[in-house]
Amino acid sequence: MSDWNSFRGAARRLDDIDLPRIGHRIGVGEDELHAFMDVEAAGSGFDRQGRPKMLFEPHVFYRNLAPARRTKAVKAGLAYARWGEKPYPGDSYPRLVEAMAIDETAALKAASWGLGQILGENFAMVGYESPQDMVWAFMEDEEHHLEAIVDFLIAAKLDDHLRNYRWEDLARGYNGPGYAKHNYHGRMAAAYAKWTKIPDTHWVPAVDALPPIAVKMVSPSMRGAPVRALQMRLQRLGHYAGAVDGVFGPVTDAALRSFQRSAGIVVDGYAGPQTFAAIEAALSPEPIIVKEEAAMPALASIGHNGGPALEPQMSGPPSPVQQSAKAVGAAKWAAIAGALWTAVVAADVLPPAFTTPEFIAAVTAAIGAVAGAVGSYRAPKNAEPG
Repeated sequence: MSDWNSFRGAARRLDDIDLPRIGHRIGVGEDELHAFMDVEAAGSGFDRQGRPKMLFEPHVFYRNLAPARRTKAVKAGLAYARWGEKPYPGDSYPRLVEAMAIDETAALKAASWGLGQILGENFAMVGYESPQDMVWAFMEDEEHHLEAIVDFLIAAKLDDHLRNYRWEDLARGYNGPGYAKHNYHGRMAAAYAKWTKIPDTHWVPAVDALPPIAVKMVSPSMRGAPVRALQMRLQRLGHYAGAVDGVFGPVTDAALRSFQRSAGIVVDGYAGPQTFAAIEAALSPEPIIVKEEAAMPALASIGHNGGPALEPQMSGPPSPVQQSAKAVGAAKWAAIAGALWTAVVAADVLPPAFTTPEFIAAVTAAIGAVAGAVGSYRAPKNAEPG
């Protein structure tokens, strides 16, 4: 499958600092995360060929297929109604590739991926727009695997079990009723005991650090890290007072609309490039206005004959009325540009070269710079109208 590069990406392993940094989100350290990962994926998110560890589940494929495709998959031996009807092969990837030829999205949903063996069906639960997006991210870096584990634990309300070493409750919630047969809880407890004897990586969180919003749009009913990052920003701006839980529910919707209303942008309850730019502008520190520069008189223009130009000259800074008019005009064009950019991104009509996260971030930053310049306007204290 050339489009998927045989499921080989950068395959970057976790950095030492990733465990305490990501675990900090739910109040656990690297020992707890190590214990969980040791049991769920033998401590590694990639196989020997550099592909994300993956297990294809034919019964999940079965339930994600439309009737006509389901019949085709059943005949090919790729789908069946109940778990356990046939043994798993040593390598699930050939079977996955065959299933993708029938229905790519359903096939990716039917596989468990990476360090935490996150089922593709749960892509939205861990903050992705599609199972394809989740798998591409997992191909690149185990950091994304670990972020997804933490997002899933939060969404499934299992993070408290990990914090309090309730291994049995955690295993039951994560692995289902068959957890005891495989001794998941006992193996997690043993792994945790092992890791507590190994020195931890020193890490201290930055006081003002905010996690990035790594998607093009945060919309109602989404879950995961992008929603949490949005909630943290709205909280810092005084619009959000709920739990930072990564769930885009009514409280988050109300907070987002409140911010959009205060920023003078489209109030639609969707956070896209225009809203991101306005948020970053609101979070940016105000520029310092030097009094000497503010009070400096403008130089008179010189006409073509060496004398003063005929048009009237300003002998001081623009009046607050003039400055405000310029700010309002710039704000209007910034809002229009942001709205158009949001619509273009949401419509997904851009050529591939213009849909990379880097390009979208650059355009969003440019819009944000304009909005920031406008939002930071303050009339000099010594300027009087007229």
